[in-house]
Amino acid sequence: MAKANNKSRKKGRAKEKDSSWQERVVQIRRVSKVVKGGKKLSFRAIVVVGNEKGQVGVGVGKAADVIGAVRKGVADAKKQLVEVSLTKSSSIVHVTNGIAGGAKVFMRPASPGTGVIAGGAVRTVLELAGVKNILAKQLGSNSPLNNARAAVDALAGLRTFGEVAKERNIPIEQLYA
Repeated sequence: MAKANNKSRKKGRAKEKDSSWQERVVQIRRVSKVVKGGKKLSFRAIVVVGNEKGQVGVGVGKAADVIGAVRKGVADAKKQLVEVSLTKSSSIVHVTNGIAGGAKVFMRPASPGTGVIAGGAVRTVLELAGVKNILAKQLGSNSPLNNARAAVDALAGLRTFGEVAKERNIPIEQLYA
């Protein structure tokens, strides 16, 4: 009896670890492929996964049904997680740009109380990354997938003072001088 109870506790812990991740479906599209017998229909889901503590990823899943596509999208997003360095005011460290396909995303840190000023898929990515104060602008393409990937690209390019000092092998104080 004690062993069975112990196993259920372990399963509960695994679910607790997994439950910190939030997932949002950005887009679901019905796509078709023309084959010899006619058209074969399937679904494509764009999913953003994040823990609101500085980790976020974008994934795409395709399947014959919507639920399967979303499940595959979540698995793909978890494989492509990016670590985001945030300030104490839950903003980004510095101005950054991201590019994916024809989409460009410009991001700028904002003062506390500003909120997330962004649109579409970029807003979803920023919220799930845990960013609370930011100004962002989509430029170029309005494709949700490319804009989400461009936002992740921009967030991946962020570096803190500590990281820059470590790369240059100098003390942080020297960066301020």
